[in-house]
Amino acid sequence: MVYSKKITKCDNSSISEQKIIYSVCIIGGGLAGLISAIHLAKHDIKVVLLEKHQYPRHKVCGEYVSNEVLPYLDSLGVNVFEHGAKNISKLKLSHQSGKTLEQQLPLGGFGISRFTLDQLLADKALKSNVEIIHDEVLDVAFQNDAFQITAKTQQIYADFVIGAQGKRSGLDKSLDRHFIKQKTPWIGIKAHYKTKEFDENLVELHNFQGGYCGLSMVENGNINLCYLVHQKAFKSYKSIEKFNKFGLTKNPHLKRFLTQSEPVFEKHLSISQISFQNKPSVKDHILYAGDAAGLIHPLCGNGMAMAIHSAKLVSEEIIKYYNKTHQDRISVEKSYQREWQKHFKKRLLYGKVIQSILLKPNLSSTLINLLSGSSLLLKQLIKQTHGKPIHA
Repeated sequence: MVYSKKITKCDNSSISEQKIIYSVCIIGGGLAGLISAIHLAKHDIKVVLLEKHQYPRHKVCGEYVSNEVLPYLDSLGVNVFEHGAKNISKLKLSHQSGKTLEQQLPLGGFGISRFTLDQLLADKALKSNVEIIHDEVLDVAFQNDAFQITAKTQQIYADFVIGAQGKRSGLDKSLDRHFIKQKTPWIGIKAHYKTKEFDENLVELHNFQGGYCGLSMVENGNINLCYLVHQKAFKSYKSIEKFNKFGLTKNPHLKRFLTQSEPVFEKHLSISQISFQNKPSVKDHILYAGDAAGLIHPLCGNGMAMAIHSAKLVSEEIIKYYNKTHQDRISVEKSYQREWQKHFKKRLLYGKVIQSILLKPNLSSTLINLLSGSSLLLKQLIKQTHGKPIHA
């Protein structure tokens, strides 16, 4: 099987130029994009990955990953614990009034910053002969059963395109994706903090008026604070600093943390217009993965694991095509859509329901009271938003 090829194209001026047609072009070098690239390259498929930013960099992200992905990462030769990832085994959940409950996590997870993890995966991709190009994609055109990807400085040609451009991208406008046309009220805010007292085996989730905040330790001992807040609750404070001081601290646990901690970042990172609307996993023959295919509500703590899992699913379907298991592009697309729905549709639904409850003070108080009296019920709730261990 030929996985890449060179062709010669002559334009009207009779000047010949040579171009490479890749088997797969991946747009976006986050978790889903990098994992897809590593997986495909492992099967000798010619991959190019386009990412507009340089590595490493921080991102608005909860930085907690469910252990369900560990067997799969191991199969790719990625060991996060060799790079300082923290083992997380317990969950602490609080209502905005301060009422709490704690629970052992059924599978557990690990804490690692995107600064470290993305760099680790990018290094692994390069060692796997993935070509990484730092350029911004402006448009994608499908014609004659192939793609032409137009970036700021060049054009790329590929048989398949994986869209892994994240939660929200300017490219989504060019591709006329439905969700990008609708405004959403959600803002994500993140920063790292130093503190003397924090259990490295614990992930905390604290409810406050208009949102919820996660706390967990990452590889260098910093605590990642990341919260989602409704614009209506945030706008009266007019700045992140004021909201942290007067909004977050209405939850006594967050007040205690912020009082006892020192910020590491010069300023918080933020992202607005976070969309939890349904997104098709395939559109115009582009195969979407990670947050570009669907975003679970952050309170479920499983977005990073889902991004990694979706990368596995899309890679496997493309590999089947080159192994002649899939006979054509349409069978790849339909099979990937089925697999995506099978693994993620129910999780997204549960996440939506849980978020709607936690954002209503009376309902969230009732839920925490109910869960406090039933460890089994809380375990089942956690299981509904997480998957089983993913093997290669």
